[in-house]
Amino acid sequence: MLASSGCELRQAMYNQEKYEPLEASAFFDDGLSFRNQVTGTVARGQMMLDTHYYQGMVDGQLASTLPVTVSQELLERGQERFNIFCSPCHDQTGSGNGMIVKRGLKQPPSFHQQRLRDIPVGHFYDVITNGFGVMYSYASRIPVEDRWAIAAYIKVLQLSQNVEFDQLPAEDQRQLQ
Repeated sequence: MLASSGCELRQAMYNQEKYEPLEASAFFDDGLSFRNQVTGTVARGQMMLDTHYYQGMVDGQLASTLPVTVSQELLERGQERFNIFCSPCHDQTGSGNGMIVKRGLKQPPSFHQQRLRDIPVGHFYDVITNGFGVMYSYASRIPVEDRWAIAAYIKVLQLSQNVEFDQLPAEDQRQLQ
């Protein structure tokens, strides 16, 4: 009995009237087949008005600031995500000697080149989002918040690998002497 009722429902759905968009309809009292959207409804993926947050751009230029609050948690999350998604190519120090290079694939640039140290943080967000060169887009794999966490971590990684001795805290200077 249950199996036949399911088949009947499927057949009834198949046999129902089908309308083209904006075609007249006897189903609704107003005679229209088209229903207006509920006020305030936003189509999926269309509410990305904050270009700083979603595109890494401010006034049409790559963002030089982060649209998220920098915290220890953000940087730890960035390091974790970097190690998962980026280190296979860029290695954990960002020098571009990851496993893919050891396997014979093209070496990515080191994040410690002066050109990349000087580039705004929005560049790294943009490359993660849209890809660049042989690197493909990670937009479908890494959420926006995590992309910013990775970009922030890259900037911290650049600082950590390129700090001058006299910029170190006194305690760290003593340890290195």
